[in-house]
Amino acid sequence: MACVRKRRGKWVADYRDGAGCRHVPSFDTRREAEDFLSRAIPESRQVMKLAVDSNITMALYSERWLGLVQGHLKRRTLASYQHTLQLHILPELGSLKVRNVSRSHVRTMLSEKLRTGKIRRTKEGALTKDVRGPLARASVRIIHATLRSLLNAAVDEGTILANPAERLGRHLRLVATATARQEEIKAMTRKQLAGFLGASGTAAKEYERRHYGLFLLLARTGMRLGEALALQWQDVDFSGREVRVARALSAGRIETPKSGHGRTVDMSHQLAGNLLRLQVIRKEEALKHGWGELPSWVFCTEEGSSLDESRVRKVFAKTLATAGLPGHFSPHCLRHTYASLLLQQGESPAYVQRQLGHASIQLTVDTYGRWLPAGNQAAVNRLDDPSGSKVVAKTESATPDAPEVADLIGGPSRTRTLDPLIKSQLLYQLS
Repeated sequence: MACVRKRRGKWVADYRDGAGCRHVPSFDTRREAEDFLSRAIPESRQVMKLAVDSNITMALYSERWLGLVQGHLKRRTLASYQHTLQLHILPELGSLKVRNVSRSHVRTMLSEKLRTGKIRRTKEGALTKDVRGPLARASVRIIHATLRSLLNAAVDEGTILANPAERLGRHLRLVATATARQEEIKAMTRKQLAGFLGASGTAAKEYERRHYGLFLLLARTGMRLGEALALQWQDVDFSGREVRVARALSAGRIETPKSGHGRTVDMSHQLAGNLLRLQVIRKEEALKHGWGELPSWVFCTEEGSSLDESRVRKVFAKTLATAGLPGHFSPHCLRHTYASLLLQQGESPAYVQRQLGHASIQLTVDTYGRWLPAGNQAAVNRLDDPSGSKVVAKTESATPDAPEVADLIGGPSRTRTLDPLIKSQLLYQLS
């Protein structure tokens, strides 16, 4: 029977959940334990049939979880989960039962990664310690995100009632603030972009010049590199000056875009003209090399196959050096450049959000907020009604020595003089 009792200086709520598993969470006060038990009892009365053994360990459950999610995850995301589990999470928590993983376990593990980066390895049954130094916050953030996703699945399947990894990111300062994220964004200025495109155009060698259209597309549409490499001629609408982003190239495989669905972006006059010239060049190459038909890829090699991402990055780095630009820029920075330049010239954040394919306008503002115009004080004047504007304009145009006053200030109609002696004489004549 469920009860609240004191044990080892702590108050515990002793109860069994709907699957019959016993839970004994501890609290500092009796009131906290009673409040928790009052919420847990209604849930415990709902009989659950668990999908997995209630005593399953983290190591076994991670295998089940990866099998469940691999069908809808991108390859790189799945590989990241597998790497993070094997290198960081399972060596620390793999032997624990899922239902016994506490918030303290998770916090201690993440804190240890931030402090020393300690990694425990099991080799031939012997436990050894490998100290590599503190991990970057971004790396620990990935560890936390992976563990949180795994435990969320355990909650959904009824293995545990609550996720002990929830809301720990802010406590450990793993979640970067909007200001911090904006400072990490690397975007070119308009002058730097012009220099970069110039270096990748006529000033480049023939092989490098072949990538000019690709770099121009990234800079004029904000597409991701994988989305641009997977672009096909059927996606380009010259009459409507639009480009359909329908797929992405990732690790040599065609997948959906990062958002999971396609989007349509606008195409500038310069970009449309360049792609039209590029299409003519592709047709000439098809005849020259005997391809038989035009390659479906907008950007392709001299053999008609899709471009390799690693080679594109090498050409990008060489073009940066030719243009005399910092080497910290990457192809993805052209996406940041596109968004920042649009916002600087006063375009709506909602428009930028749609072009980039962000899930929400909040994400766009949080990412590129420092490029939003600060505002114009004169803008409030446009809120004034016409009559109010005339009065203000008329008052400002008058000279300070002869201020204009209303027609009626105690004297007869149309009396506009301010001299009290003259006014008193006029009143005397009228009396």
